[in-house]
Amino acid sequence: MRSSKSMLVLLFFLLAASARFTGIVEAWHYRFQSRPVQSVIIPKPEDVLGFTPGDDRKLASWSQVLSYFERLDQASDRVRFETLGRSTMDRPFVMATISAPENLIRLEEYKRIQELLADPRKLGSPASRSRKAAELIDRGKTVVLITCGIHSTEVGSYLSSMLIAYRLAASDEPEIQSVLRNTIILLVPSLNPDGVDIVKTWYDKTLGTPYEGTSPPELYHKYTGHDNNRDWYAFTQVETKLAIDKIHNVWHPQIVHDIHQQGEFGSRLFLPPYMEPVEPNVPRQLVQGYTELGNWMAGEMRKAAFQGITTNSTYDAWSPARAYSHYHAGVRILSETASARIASPINIKFEQLRSRDGFDPQKQSLNFGPVWRGGEWRLIDITKYMTAAAFLLLKNAAQDRERWLRRFYEIGTEAVRGGKLTYLLLPSSNRDRLLEILSRAGVEWTIDALARTRGKVSYPAGTALVRMDQPYGSFAKALLEQQHYPNLRSPDGHPIPPYDVTAHTLSLLMGVEVKTAPGLLRPGKLRAAVEATRVADPSKKENVKLGLYQSASPAMDEGWSRWVFGSQGIGYSSVGDREIRKNELRARYDVLVIPDQSPTTIMNGYGPGTMPREFTGGIGADGVVALRNFVEHGGMLICLNRASEFAIEQLKLPVRNVVARLPRTDYYVPGSILRVTLDPTHPIAAGMSRESIAWVEDSPVFEITDAAQRVEIIASYPNNKDPLLSGWLLGGERIKGKAALVEVSLGKGRIVLFGFRPQYRGQSLATYPLLFNAIKSH
Repeated sequence: MRSSKSMLVLLFFLLAASARFTGIVEAWHYRFQSRPVQSVIIPKPEDVLGFTPGDDRKLASWSQVLSYFERLDQASDRVRFETLGRSTMDRPFVMATISAPENLIRLEEYKRIQELLADPRKLGSPASRSRKAAELIDRGKTVVLITCGIHSTEVGSYLSSMLIAYRLAASDEPEIQSVLRNTIILLVPSLNPDGVDIVKTWYDKTLGTPYEGTSPPELYHKYTGHDNNRDWYAFTQVETKLAIDKIHNVWHPQIVHDIHQQGEFGSRLFLPPYMEPVEPNVPRQLVQGYTELGNWMAGEMRKAAFQGITTNSTYDAWSPARAYSHYHAGVRILSETASARIASPINIKFEQLRSRDGFDPQKQSLNFGPVWRGGEWRLIDITKYMTAAAFLLLKNAAQDRERWLRRFYEIGTEAVRGGKLTYLLLPSSNRDRLLEILSRAGVEWTIDALARTRGKVSYPAGTALVRMDQPYGSFAKALLEQQHYPNLRSPDGHPIPPYDVTAHTLSLLMGVEVKTAPGLLRPGKLRAAVEATRVADPSKKENVKLGLYQSASPAMDEGWSRWVFGSQGIGYSSVGDREIRKNELRARYDVLVIPDQSPTTIMNGYGPGTMPREFTGGIGADGVVALRNFVEHGGMLICLNRASEFAIEQLKLPVRNVVARLPRTDYYVPGSILRVTLDPTHPIAAGMSRESIAWVEDSPVFEITDAAQRVEIIASYPNNKDPLLSGWLLGGERIKGKAALVEVSLGKGRIVLFGFRPQYRGQSLATYPLLFNAIKSH
């Protein structure tokens, strides 16, 4: 008997010596000493919120969301809830990890499996990789990241996160048990916690008024508004960095389910596959993966009597700004459910339904149906569609676990094959920012200390080398090569617009010269963080009294301008419509910047009756008089992109926009990078090279109409070259030789008209100096 006991003790300690069993012992202690078992009653959302998510006219605050997930964490051994960091406005940025208890106690083991499958080089020699990978795939789980609430007026998703979590935590259904056993679910209730409260505060304030269901008169992300979903390759915002650093790069999810809402009058739900074009660096296996999964989900929902479902329409897979996972071996399933008026019901007549690219909601087709006949559409409908889609995705992730992991490994294996190009990033003042971005995305690079010539390629000492035969080489390639967006036309010859923009060449936007060469050196891993240098020198502008126009109708470019000024240490004051109309600008400001916004909105703001009176009216006629007085008495007015058209029209400037009112068949440039020629003798272009770039999107192109008046051309499109550098441009011949940046004298002051966005989404470092020079040259 003693011998048997001794053998058991010896066996126990032998097992405990292994890393895997040690982890199990530690986790066993966590489960049974620190946490309750599942016999505890699991709280429902309504137990904490006081209402059920999906109830009409009810929104939860961020603190209520946190309270609910904290209660789940305390009650369920299937849920771990943690704070990953703080948001822009200092709210907790959180995530719930949900899986079977036996999986949760081995999370570190599963993270390691994901890490090894993502980078097959870590499995040893090519000869042994397949065997080792097969063992890992047999043990691994499908990792699914579900992200909610990045666009805060799309309230259904953050409310649905609590419904999803509750069912996973409480249900004993066989289907849910299968999901818990075979997957690890990373659930982010909101990628924009600040916006949850911004929207709720405004919604509650206007409840029962004529303005119930309107969007708040401020950006629902402090700096970027809706553009916070365009930051997944530039990593400018706190929330993006947290999601990348603490979730994507730690867990390498096979599937990312990004839950959104769309307009009221189209389909009830969009699921992939996406429309053409697909960005060419997205691996073919991921295209196959989102096509199969999206079509399967749509088919299952149709079988379950859900109506108005479309695939292969409206949304494309072109820009990495919305799809980090597509360059990190994870399928992105974007779902877009039709909206109500925030949390207020709406009634839609069938004839009000409108077509989107790729389908007609009034006609059943191969990629749309069954037809929804209209009627009442409520928040409960939104949460039903969202939760049904989420659980179907999880069902697929569970039942096809092995296939998802095998595909994940195959993508990594293909990525690290040799014989690919090396990109050479030549030394420049802005290169550190680009290298910082690549490093954050897991891209490896090294610095060559020597100047070299390899065949026809020469490069100086200090060049950064980025080989493509590495796990995330496709991410680097997408950002370093020029885009050639296809010339897509409708049957009547009109260009089919992209869902977002057509160019994302960060090397051009940041002014970093890039060459390509055959494989040279295998880069070493980044050993130290690269700190991006500031483009501006704030000390040169400390005496400038700078005002930044902030319309009562919020503009994302204004938010981006605030972020850029803040990140560069440039002091400014926000200037609203009322302050401008007081006609006291010159006493307070030397320079006033009007960001990109439509001329009509700048002039008139919200229309009468659409918002409370204090938010309506715009700059108005009195404001135009005030702006003229400001400039004539020595102030400098800087107008960005469409704001330049406002100044031309309202201040009667001797300049015209030569592309105004041209049909898209004659001229079209939907978010592209164009080449411009600068006059480096002008103070605004001081210190810059003659050849530069411009981010052009809904942009004016200038021609001087009165040579007798003092107008100086600072930047123009070249006469003898194609203006297009990256993206899509139709009618480029029309702008050759025309101006992109001019300065107009008016009285004692000046007006600077930018025909582009020099601070575009915090990315266009190459043209920051033009804006900063303009500010300090007053």
